Amino acid sequence: MPQLRGQQKNWLVSAHVASGGVWLGTAICMVVIALNHQTATNGDELYAVNAVLKLLDDVVIIPAAMLSLLTGGLLSWLTIWGFTKFYWVITKWIATVALIVFGSFWLGPWTNAATAIAQTERLQALTNPLFMFDFKAAATGGAVQVFCLFVIISISVLKPWGRRTIEKSETPVGES
Repeated sequence: MPQLRGQQKNWLVSAHVASGGVWLGTAICMVVIALNHQTATNGDELYAVNAVLKLLDDVVIIPAAMLSLLTGGLLSWLTIWGFTKFYWVITKWIATVALIVFGSFWLGPWTNAATAIAQTERLQALTNPLFMFDFKAAATGGAVQVFCLFVIISISVLKPWGRRTIEKSETPVGES
């Protein structure tokens, strides 16, 4: 497999950094919006805030996370970094996949549920324990996601832990 070099690699790295930046920036905005509107006094406002959070998740977070995963995969496949040669790459892969799974199975559903409850109950949603759980869980989980994205980006910049040492067996595979 030919490896990317020069401009091709730079464009792919730029797309990877941009998608990670969009993911992080939108996640920060969602947490700030959620925390700023915890005590809404108007049902329409409460629903609008939740609808905006759902929109940002569906239209920005999910595509940015997928693009980050895709560009990271291409960088691993088409450059010297590989998938398992460096501990920092392995760590980023595990953390990115974990965040996408967390977002898919918990953050997204919490956001969607809170939005649906706010849409039907409006201001009464604030007295619904399920709404309060979903809203607070999404805000807290979003803050955790933001922290983890900062860590992943820091790992990308610092590239700690170095290269893995892989011991080769003395007998090549397939020979006895």
